[in-house]
Amino acid sequence: MTRRICGLITVVCWLVTLTLNAAETRNNVVLFLIDDLGWRDLGCQGSTFYQTPNIDRLASEGVRFTDAYAACAVCSPTRAAVLTGKYPARLMLTNWLPDGRWNPKAKLREGRFLRGLPVEEFTLAEALRAAGYRTASIGKWHLGSEPFSLPEHHGFDVNIAGNAHGAPGSYFFPYRGNWLIPTTELRAQWNVLPDGQEGEYLTDRLTDEAVKFLRDTQTAKSQEPGAKSTAQPFFLYFPHYGVHTPLQAKPEVTAKYESVPEAERQGKPEYAAMVESIDDSVGRVMDTLQELKLDQDTIIIFTSDNGGFYNATSNAPLRANKGAYYEGGIRVPLIVKWPGVTKPGLVVSEPVTSTDLYPTCLAAAGLPGLPNQHVDGLNLRPVLTGAGALPERGLFWHFPHYNDHPSSLPSSVIRKGSWKLIETFDPEGIELYNLANDLSETKNLASTEAAKLNELQRELDAWRKDVDAEVMRPNPDYDPLVKPAKKKKKKEAGG
Repeated sequence: MTRRICGLITVVCWLVTLTLNAAETRNNVVLFLIDDLGWRDLGCQGSTFYQTPNIDRLASEGVRFTDAYAACAVCSPTRAAVLTGKYPARLMLTNWLPDGRWNPKAKLREGRFLRGLPVEEFTLAEALRAAGYRTASIGKWHLGSEPFSLPEHHGFDVNIAGNAHGAPGSYFFPYRGNWLIPTTELRAQWNVLPDGQEGEYLTDRLTDEAVKFLRDTQTAKSQEPGAKSTAQPFFLYFPHYGVHTPLQAKPEVTAKYESVPEAERQGKPEYAAMVESIDDSVGRVMDTLQELKLDQDTIIIFTSDNGGFYNATSNAPLRANKGAYYEGGIRVPLIVKWPGVTKPGLVVSEPVTSTDLYPTCLAAAGLPGLPNQHVDGLNLRPVLTGAGALPERGLFWHFPHYNDHPSSLPSSVIRKGSWKLIETFDPEGIELYNLANDLSETKNLASTEAAKLNELQRELDAWRKDVDAEVMRPNPDYDPLVKPAKKKKKKEAGG
C-alpha cells in the first residue's frame, strides 16, 4: 500500500509539472513489438531471403540500431520492461508466463517470479493517457489475466486480442487449433479474438484493427498543407503475435519462398511468409499515417521481444537463439523514426535496450521524464540526432530459471562497451567475450583477461544486489545419480 501511495504522489507531482510546463510537441506514438523476430531477419539488417521493403523504408527514413537488445531472451519479461522502463529482475518478472517450475529434481531451485504485471507500476500507457492520449493495445499481451492484469488494467483504453495467451491456436480464423491443447473444450478457450471471417489471417486482422483505431482517433482538422492535426494524440502499442509459432502463413506467400533454392534460404518458407505479412502491416500503418497527415506528428518504433526461434530462422553470425543469453537470443532489430529529430538513414552502434523505449516515448510526446519509474531506461534522443551520445553504462540480464530452448542456461549477463560477461549457475561457469572482434562469441577470454573479468563481475554483483535479483539455491531434492524428468514440452515454451 505504501508503495502505491508513493507512486501516486510521484504521478501527481509529474502531472502538476506537466500542466505548468505544457509542451508544444505532442507527437503520437506507434510502437511495433514483433514476437521472436531475429536480429538479421530484415533486409535492412542484411537478410537476402526475407522481403521487408516497408520496414526497410522505415529504416531509411529513421535510425537503425545495430546493437539493440531485448531485456530478456523470452517474451513476457521484455514486454514488462518496455511498458515499465525497468529491468525484469527489478520487477521480479523474469520468465515467460504462466510457466511453472521446470525439473523439480534439478540441481538448483528456480528463482521466484510474478505471474502478472504489477498494478503498482505506472506504465507507459498510463503516463500517456494521463497526459491526454488515447491508448490502444492491439495484439499479444502475455502479461497476466483477469482480474487485474490485462491491458485495460494498465492504462489502455482499447484492448483488442490481448489476453494471457502467448500464441494463437491458429493464425487463421477462428484462431484456435489442435497444435497446442489436446481437448476440444480447452481449445475453444485458446482464442485471441472472439469473431472474424472464414479465411481471415490474424496479422492482417490486427492491422485492420490498428488502421481503424488510427482513423477513429481523428477529428476534423485543417486541410491547409503542412497543418498539424487538432485531434486527440494517441499511443498505438502494436505487439503482433507474429512471428511466433505455430508457423502458419498465407499459402500464396509461402509458395513464393518455397521456390527459392534451399541453399539460399535463411529460414523456413512459412516463417519468411509470416515476416512478409508483418512487413505488410508496417506498410499499411505507415501509409495510413501519411494519408491522415499524421506521419510528421508521429514517432514510430519497431523492435522485437527476443531473438529468433531456432527452428524457424538462422541468427548467424550471432550465436544461439531465442531463450539463450548469447547474442542470438537477446540482440534484436530496433528502428526509430522521430520526425524532426532522427537523422534519416543513420545507423547507430550504441548499445541500447528495451527499458529505453519508455523515456524516449515520453520525450517524443513532449512530456517530462519519470526517472523513479523508468529507472533503468534512458531517453535515446541524443543518439537519434547523430550529434550526441548516451552516458557510459552496463546493460544487464538475469534469468534464474531452466529453459528448454537450445543453449539456454540459468545465468546473469552484463554487457559494457564491447565486453560481455556471462555467469551461468547450472553448470557453474564464466564466459567473457569481446564483441568488437568476436561477434559470434567463439573465444572465451575469461582465462586471459582477468582484470576485465573482475571489473565486470563486480559491477554485475552490485547490480544484482541493487535490483534485489532472485537467487537460485541448492535443491534439497536433487540426486546427482538421477536424471531429472522434464515436464512435457509446451510448444508455446519461451513465450
